[in-house]
Amino acid sequence: MAKLRSLLSVTVLLSLSLLCACARSKDSGGEGRAGKLIVVATLLPLYDFARNIAGDRADVKLLLPPGTEPHGFEPKPADMAMLNRADIFIYTNRFMEPWADKLLKGAESSSLSVVDASQGVRFIEGNFDSAEGRTQNGKGADPHIWLDFSNAGTMVGTIANAFIARDPSNRDLYTRNAEAYKARLEQLDSAYRKGLSHCRKKIFVNGGHYTFGYLARRYGLRYQAAYGFSPDAEPTARTIADISKMLRQHGLNHIFYEELLSPRVAETIAKETGATLLKLHGAHNISKEEFAAKRTFHELMEKNLDNLMTGLQCR
Repeated sequence: MAKLRSLLSVTVLLSLSLLCACARSKDSGGEGRAGKLIVVATLLPLYDFARNIAGDRADVKLLLPPGTEPHGFEPKPADMAMLNRADIFIYTNRFMEPWADKLLKGAESSSLSVVDASQGVRFIEGNFDSAEGRTQNGKGADPHIWLDFSNAGTMVGTIANAFIARDPSNRDLYTRNAEAYKARLEQLDSAYRKGLSHCRKKIFVNGGHYTFGYLARRYGLRYQAAYGFSPDAEPTARTIADISKMLRQHGLNHIFYEELLSPRVAETIAKETGATLLKLHGAHNISKEEFAAKRTFHELMEKNLDNLMTGLQCR
């Protein structure tokens, strides 16, 4: 009898040990709830792309809290803990998220798949007035690559390949969802081409930082921003005067401002010129209200088209 009790005690202890080991295994990464992959995406476009590609096969988390401006973001211990539980980490590029390297150096998971979504994308380079986005040759690289929808399609393909590599048994699902989302991006691109093809103006001005270069290049537009990549930069009085002069010379009735940034500079120029303010969403991140309303990248870009058509006086 004593031997039987001893044997039962050992069996219970072994069972508890196995349960604890399983719990530790779940906490350290691997598949999430109901066998789902755990995916962390830095910015809104990546978050939206990943959710559409994965469907119900992944638990996709947005690293940046809604309402947070990404350029000067500083990762916190909670962000590191999130990353250590993840299977896949997706970021835009080293110019857009210079803090991603610091975050990854602190990651403990050796099985984490890291996805640089800019693979295969050709950057716009130029002499931008900002220390951010510097390339090795001293020129600037515009990091806002998703605002050219052909680039966005490339990014979707890169993310889909990462899902397939991590979960090959669901290759068909990821491929099908990625192709469907690319088709939606192509439709969005066609809507922009059509909507912006008959406009009285071919130039638009943003009272914020340099965000919309890819969009302008894609649709044959001229673009002027008040300052470079850094949202914390301060344009000089001369720059503001030059932009005000540009609005008058080109007969522009609107000046654009960005999400999550103070429109103070745009408001100053608007007062000097009589222009009206319009929002142009860079889709870096969204507000808490937009997140709660489940606003998507596609919806933000459709609203951008409406506002661009107003600002460019399109038929």
